[in-house]
Amino acid sequence: MTNTFGSIFRVTITGESHGKSIAVVIDGCPAGIPVDKEDFVNDLNRRKPGKAGTTKRVEDDYPFIESGIFNGYTTGAPILIRFENRDVKSKHYDDIKDYPRPSHADFVAYRKYKGFNDYRGGGHFSGRVTVGIVAAGVIAKKLINPIKVEAKVKSIGGKKDYADLIAEVAKEGDSIGGIVECICSNVPVGLGEPFFYSVESVISHLVFSIPGVKGIEFGAGFRCAEMKGSEFNDILIDSEGKTLTNNAGGINGGITNGNDIVFRVAVRPTATIFKPQETIDLKTGEKATVFPKGRHDTCIALRVPVIVEAMTAIALADLKLLSLKDNLF
Repeated sequence: MTNTFGSIFRVTITGESHGKSIAVVIDGCPAGIPVDKEDFVNDLNRRKPGKAGTTKRVEDDYPFIESGIFNGYTTGAPILIRFENRDVKSKHYDDIKDYPRPSHADFVAYRKYKGFNDYRGGGHFSGRVTVGIVAAGVIAKKLINPIKVEAKVKSIGGKKDYADLIAEVAKEGDSIGGIVECICSNVPVGLGEPFFYSVESVISHLVFSIPGVKGIEFGAGFRCAEMKGSEFNDILIDSEGKTLTNNAGGINGGITNGNDIVFRVAVRPTATIFKPQETIDLKTGEKATVFPKGRHDTCIALRVPVIVEAMTAIALADLKLLSLKDNLF
């Protein structure tokens, strides 16, 4: 597995859903950035369940800062932050370990790692691992200041008013997907390293690493395929790069143009549903039926916004440090 991302601001994640802990290592972070444990509380709480449609598994998510921060500031050394797993019920997975759940990573993990993978709660493929990403995002947000990154749920199941829909789907034992929109403001002109490290490339790479994300579009996105150039083109209105419209989503040629970066993410329905589904027995190859147990989100999109923010901040932090390296800022 490759669990490290970044050219300068490098983030490495480790741990499994039902293992002893989840951890993240942040390397390449400049010294002198103020960091306190309280800085993590808001974003970690946003990732936690608690709302209708989210899992009943609730972890403390207390950040144990093991290295890289001293006397309230980053030291320039690798930062290690660890989160303990305590609210685990691994017995729920004993009966289904040989029956891969449809649309989960169970089957591919079993085949790729020859059955040695930790199947409990999805193991390393679980959304639980994103707690470390959110922690890294807190530090990345400090590094990219004054850029602000904000993501929100735009719709669930195609509806903007979705509370009743989620309740109905949960009652059926089913799940549902949604759209999350992210806007980055106060973005300077010039971030991005074309060709293969363009802003869209880096953000997309990281956002697609979030479990459950199946699509992304910037600016006008897929609507641009139905537009004329005279409709799509963003007219410059000042020497700072501001434009009359923002169909490009704040990026031209893979480089930020001074407008807000705007993109939307499609989040699939949770793979685990509380209904019997057909599968196969990994030992015999025969058809079987699996009825998952455990605690799962009806709609994982509800918890994705802060993770999208974290991934975006990590991408922009790396791009900013690359630009500083070339003395562009």
